[in-house]
Amino acid sequence: MAEAVPGLPKDLFEWMQKMWNPMSFPIPGMLTPTANVDEIQNKIRELKSVENWLTMNVGFVQMTIKTLEMQKAALESLGAAAASAAGKDAKP
Repeated sequence: MAEAVPGLPKDLFEWMQKMWNPMSFPIPGMLTPTANVDEIQNKIRELKSVENWLTMNVGFVQMTIKTLEMQKAALESLGAAAASAAGKDAKP
């Protein structure tokens, strides 16, 4: 029998679980893989829904960032215009 290589897990499943779940929380479906095609299809559908929701939220966050950047630029322009006007008023 071949010797185990130090530092490598003895079980590939153990290695995968530690890589994907370093805190060792139980991951549904990892311990008992299913052979039921309908159950797999339902899980795919659920995950696609989550993916779509996350994509939509990323869009909202990006839109909020752009809006805030535009608001900041407008306020900076107004501040510069006000400072310029105040400087002109101060000169005789």
